[in-house]
Amino acid sequence: MNSSPAMEPDAPDLVCQLDNVQGMVDALTCVRWKRHQDALVELSEHGIVLIVEESGCLQAKVYLQRELFTKYEYGAEGRPRFGISLGLLVDCLNTFSSPGHSNTIEIKYPGPDMELLLKYDETITHPLCSRSLADDGCGFIRSVDTLNSCIYSEIRTRIPETSEWDYNFEQAGAAPLTFTVKSAALKEAIDDLEWPGSSVQISLQKSPPCVTFRGEGHGDLQIDFMYYANTDLLLAFHCDTEVSYGYKYKFLKATTANIPGNVARENRGSKLTIGRGGMLKVQHLVSVAKALAPQVESAGYQPPSRIAYIEFFVKPEETA
Repeated sequence: MNSSPAMEPDAPDLVCQLDNVQGMVDALTCVRWKRHQDALVELSEHGIVLIVEESGCLQAKVYLQRELFTKYEYGAEGRPRFGISLGLLVDCLNTFSSPGHSNTIEIKYPGPDMELLLKYDETITHPLCSRSLADDGCGFIRSVDTLNSCIYSEIRTRIPETSEWDYNFEQAGAAPLTFTVKSAALKEAIDDLEWPGSSVQISLQKSPPCVTFRGEGHGDLQIDFMYYANTDLLLAFHCDTEVSYGYKYKFLKATTANIPGNVARENRGSKLTIGRGGMLKVQHLVSVAKALAPQVESAGYQPPSRIAYIEFFVKPEETA
């Protein structure tokens, strides 16, 4: 489990196994705000990081720590990086995630032609037919119609671009300007702000402690989260100086729009932090624990090692 033995010279950089494909699908879906979207994948001995960007104003990262995997054999020098179609990767993983089936999947990189290789072992009788997924010829799935068969997927990768947006998130002051709100409440509030227009102002107020979302444009809509009055929704609040920054609605919406329904129903807290210059960081937690695993408590608590971390960075609008 989670070991990194000495690798042969021609061995792949990474071989890992995950026992909950749906959890990985949920995590990646959170950052899929377009149908055709490229992503950068970075491998290391600590885990896998997937990065997507939009217009130099929005960046999202999915952290899949090595502890999430039942097997993690890493043999590369440095940190290999490659580009991949996020949509194709999610579609392939969705094919492997079927109700009533074992969810164990093996991920290997690189293949003979620098592909990302996925292997899914069937553990119950399930007739399969050959199928393919096309995304500009980027990958395909092969399967065999036998008991205990395997499904293989090969996804072509790309040489990543050398330039990457440096979000440079820094704490605004001596203490962080941050608040934590129930994920479902945050998503609902941002959805409600769609009709006013293209800009949303986020303000933090010290006394009384309050977070305000205000949409302006075709109309005005203001949503207040009062800390002491809404402790069931606003779970934590820290503000030692009042701040207010505006963000483009389409970028703010991307931070919550694609949270899967089952993740929203779990209703963990989403943490928002305003950094220097108004840079907004939004953090979500997504469980990748196997369903009904014995270590899961009735209250829904997941050990930290079974959580995928999602981060969004949103640049504020430029002030005149």
